[in-house]
Amino acid sequence: MPDEEPRAELDPDFSEEGATATPWPDAVSLLAAAELYWISTVRPDGRPHVTPLHAVWADEALHFCTGPEERKALNLAGNPHVALTTGTNTWNKGYDLVVEGTAVRVTDDGRLRALARAWGAKYGDAWKYEARDGAFRHEGGHALVFEVAPRKVLGFGKGGPFSQTRWTF
Repeated sequence: MPDEEPRAELDPDFSEEGATATPWPDAVSLLAAAELYWISTVRPDGRPHVTPLHAVWADEALHFCTGPEERKALNLAGNPHVALTTGTNTWNKGYDLVVEGTAVRVTDDGRLRALARAWGAKYGDAWKYEARDGAFRHEGGHALVFEVAPRKVLGFGKGGPFSQTRWTF
């Protein structure tokens, strides 16, 4: 990802009068703090697959993990394009984000160790991983780790005033 911030544009068609584009650092803070994300992948027959997961923001990208036989991992083997969403489940308050990009597998054990520490710091002992042999290892087996560097991000401010910001990279 480039060192410069992405360009933020307010979409006037989906924003109330007085709304302003959300600064990228504010969006990053929300992405980093979120506890739950939803990932959308595409099945081999073209149907969508959506499921919740946990993730961490590190090195200017979202990172998630999944078992190698899970539907999302199988989908990614054929089509790595994804959308990750997070936000609030309310209409009139909060902020929602949609991150579009390509899921790229992380296999370097040094990076995986850093990501495992980030998972532990964010989610506690329930998500304690050991990085070895290009994957996360845990009591139940192993998980593949993927990085999604944003290609496009949409932000939806809800209430006081409603807004839609688009960041392009």
